[in-house]
Amino acid sequence: MSFIFSVSKKCCEKLYEIFCCKEVCCECCQEERKKLRKSDIQHSFRESSTRLDSTSSCAESHKSFRERIESDSTSRTDSVSSASQISCDYKKGTTTPIIDMKPIEFWTANKENVQPRPGRRRLPSETEITVENFQRDLYDDVINEPCLTDEEKLAKFQLGQIHIGLQYDVVNRFLVVKIIEAKDLPLPFILDDTKQDLAHSNPYCKVSLLPDQKNSQQTSVQRKTQNPTWNEYFMFEIPFGEVQMRTLEILIKDFDKFSRHCIIGQVYLPLGNMNLIKGGHMWKPVLPSTKERMDLGEILLSLNYLPSAGRLNVDIIKAKQLLQTDMIGGSDPIVKITLVHFEKPIKTKKTSCKKNTIDPIFNESVSFNVTQQQLENTTVVITVWDHNSKTKDDFVGRISLGKYGTGPHEYTHWKRMLNSQRSPVAQWHSLRTRIECDQVSPASIAVQ
Repeated sequence: MSFIFSVSKKCCEKLYEIFCCKEVCCECCQEERKKLRKSDIQHSFRESSTRLDSTSSCAESHKSFRERIESDSTSRTDSVSSASQISCDYKKGTTTPIIDMKPIEFWTANKENVQPRPGRRRLPSETEITVENFQRDLYDDVINEPCLTDEEKLAKFQLGQIHIGLQYDVVNRFLVVKIIEAKDLPLPFILDDTKQDLAHSNPYCKVSLLPDQKNSQQTSVQRKTQNPTWNEYFMFEIPFGEVQMRTLEILIKDFDKFSRHCIIGQVYLPLGNMNLIKGGHMWKPVLPSTKERMDLGEILLSLNYLPSAGRLNVDIIKAKQLLQTDMIGGSDPIVKITLVHFEKPIKTKKTSCKKNTIDPIFNESVSFNVTQQQLENTTVVITVWDHNSKTKDDFVGRISLGKYGTGPHEYTHWKRMLNSQRSPVAQWHSLRTRIECDQVSPASIAVQ
């Protein structure tokens, strides 16, 4: 019997394979179709596979064959708009939809550049360029120099000549300038007849690499001589490619303790056509100065106002290239800060004295009690003095900030402080003479 049953079973399987249409003729086809549909959904929508499996199996077990065909045909034509609608339909017991997965376009046709385009620099038009914008004094000596040789310049101007040395250190990347000596400098009465000593000069040199005039250096003062000898070295840290675009400026000045320092002459030496790596010494004629410049030095200040505390903080950070008032050595600078309300001095404070230097570093702070109503009519007068132990201190320079400022830079610094309260604002200022300050600032007149 068992043999007959097995043979009959095999015959049924063969007949099934031959006559089955592979469509929906029997329950086995439905089961195979259900498994295939389930795997397709899992593959196309994996993030919600667990939920889809549980709901689909529950729904399919309770639906008839004809309802299954209708749901499949409608699901192929309708696409689901969002994943939330799909989950909602399954929770209500609807049939499993066939999701139409269309490719998502992440980039549009008119896509934008990721990197920003560099801004174009606006060039001035011809109408904006005028002759008045050019500084003629910067080009006079350049135009006149090629017309004369060094011997002709020396014979024409008769201001003497100076001996200098130049060499560039490639390893350490700095330019070495050696001021050796000068000879045949003119007597003081030729340049300035107001000097007390008209028979002797007290020469010293100020060295700069143009166009940078702030990082200048100067030699010592040689007393009562027209043929000074210095033999002093000065180093400027600068790349070799940049040093070839600079111009060496040497100003020779005559020191005078009781009046302004007179400029004897100047030397301009372009460094582009020189073999600086090999180096060498040279004599150059001294030419007349293009303009009379009164360099009193610069000072770095920081202002900070605290409105809640009603306190004004003034930080004296440092100064550089101050006017030398002592012939031997440097100066002994000290800074006095005076608070002026309208034109009346209220209080004066001062820093410590820095010995024997024209580039002092203070890093000291002073504070004044000032209300917001008083701040509108307040002026801070900064005065630099050269301290003398036995005689009266020598005036070096001054500036005023606040209501009665001494210039546009001072007004700008004060305005920046008002706009950024509780935050310190630092800025460099060029010192002015007492006469210049008194002419524009009534607060300067009130301060002795």
